[in-house]
Amino acid sequence: MLWGERVRRRRALVGLVVAFCALDAALALVVLRSDDGAAAARTPLPLHPVASDFRPDDTGLTECSDARCFQQALGNVAFREGPKVALRLVNEIYGDGSDPTCHSVTHTIGAASLVRFAGNVTRTLGEGRPICWSGYYHGVLERSLVKVGSRKPADLARVSRTLCTDSRLTPWVIYGCLHGLGHGLMIATGLNLPISLEVCSRLERWWDRDACRGGVFMENVQSAYGFTSIFLRDDDPVYPCNWVPKGERRRCYQMVTSRILGTVGGSWERTAERCAEVESAFVAWCFRSFGRDASSRSGRDPAKIAELCAVARQYGHEAECVEAASYDVTANSTSGAKGRAVCDVVHSGVRAACYYGIGTVLARLTSTPSLREDHCEALTDDPRLVAECIRGGRENLPRA
Repeated sequence: MLWGERVRRRRALVGLVVAFCALDAALALVVLRSDDGAAAARTPLPLHPVASDFRPDDTGLTECSDARCFQQALGNVAFREGPKVALRLVNEIYGDGSDPTCHSVTHTIGAASLVRFAGNVTRTLGEGRPICWSGYYHGVLERSLVKVGSRKPADLARVSRTLCTDSRLTPWVIYGCLHGLGHGLMIATGLNLPISLEVCSRLERWWDRDACRGGVFMENVQSAYGFTSIFLRDDDPVYPCNWVPKGERRRCYQMVTSRILGTVGGSWERTAERCAEVESAFVAWCFRSFGRDASSRSGRDPAKIAELCAVARQYGHEAECVEAASYDVTANSTSGAKGRAVCDVVHSGVRAACYYGIGTVLARLTSTPSLREDHCEALTDDPRLVAECIRGGRENLPRA
């Protein structure tokens, strides 16, 4: 693409995002379930809608027959009755949260809750829950950043450093906050990857910087505003992972198969081959991305996950695939039992990695070492697997 054309496209995108246009370029998302009578609530919506200033109206759930109506109605509930009530209703409507539409809806609930609490980010975050891929936190953070007005890294960083630091929040809420911050930075800057990464790099702790970068790279791949990021290349699905500074590549490679799959016709075998060919230092991280996609694209079905991760076996990275898949299942259900269902069906040689992935999530959901151990011990009687669960949490908690 010529440079002039790239500049024109970026300017057009920035203009749209800054103007908070309600774009209708929805992703072609799959309606995963309709047997509970809520099919209308599951029709496609943009995966990461720009969180505008929420305006309550008189829309009620009982009158809704399409997803946008449910989005507004649940926002109204959050504004008037609080996010806890609205998020409970999301569970009733969207079940296990595997339907991507629920992520869009929880964006709106986050934005509505921020209005309810008069812009108090800390209180709003504390009232939320990490269901539906933490969409609630994304909505809160995106709106907070759009209001900054400036697109200079120093200005954005000054605000960003104040958003996810409340010690009263659990590590899981803080992680969701930081990940949402990365999404918000991309939206606030018109999908400017270098500026967004620069702001992440100005956060105080390594753990914070790393979580923030995860949101940046996810938004770069999955943006839903009718534009493709200029930091993607059709002739090189690994880009920009092989272009950004080495210290930032790990997080990019954890998302890279979402791009690769689209360029190989959804072939898991060819995607695994491509992972095996990336920079040697990041092959294992590519297969973790493979596992996350195996989970999300299979509707988090344990048997299907086991089948897809077996594709990575010949490359010596089935364990990384299973670890990431069990993490994804546990994270999106906040249930160790759901993650254990994956561990029960995978090859016995990678079961320890499966429990490691579960432990990473469970540790962030609790606040004390004893509670973390209790959660792991409740999942299995095998002391080796309990130890791996505990280790997964210990090695992935916030650190400097």
